[in-house]
Amino acid sequence: MKEIRIHGRGGQGSVTMASILALSFFDDGNYCQAFPSFGSERTGAPVQAFARFSDKPIRTRHQIYDPNYVIVQDVTLLKSVPVHKGLKEDGKILINSEANIKDVINELGGIKEENIILFPALKIALKILNKPIVNTTLLGAFSAISGDVSIESIKKEIENRFGSKLGKINAEAAQIAYNYIKGDKSGF
Repeated sequence: MKEIRIHGRGGQGSVTMASILALSFFDDGNYCQAFPSFGSERTGAPVQAFARFSDKPIRTRHQIYDPNYVIVQDVTLLKSVPVHKGLKEDGKILINSEANIKDVINELGGIKEENIILFPALKIALKILNKPIVNTTLLGAFSAISGDVSIESIKKEIENRFGSKLGKINAEAAQIAYNYIKGDKSGF
């Protein structure tokens, strides 16, 4: 079983991201779960959502404390939320940021450079979607980084979630993000 913890702010689509991710894992033939962490749910407040998947039935139902992956939608959370807490030793943290990697390491403390992936999700979202909503862009990047979920399933579930017009443009953002991580920056 692998587990993903998503950090964002209210209104950024963290819960939607977890749901799309779980459905994509299911499409790829896995068992899965997605759920939010309930707390302060006002717009702009820090929120968490979770997803887990396995090739075997999942019996556990608790929050994710030791994730394999962490996705951070808003880099300002690094100053106030211990986003990397519990990250497995070989885990990866995907951060929507273009900051200097050394600055991020100093901000987080105790995490190795090889565990961090900084990704310009906001820049891609603004170019493709004309909105600062990065959840679908980060899903494409996650697919490329993890290799645990196919970009085809991610795009299918994005289109299912958002409908034809909005779904297609968000699926395009996910594909461009996937390509960017894989080294093809031509679409951006």
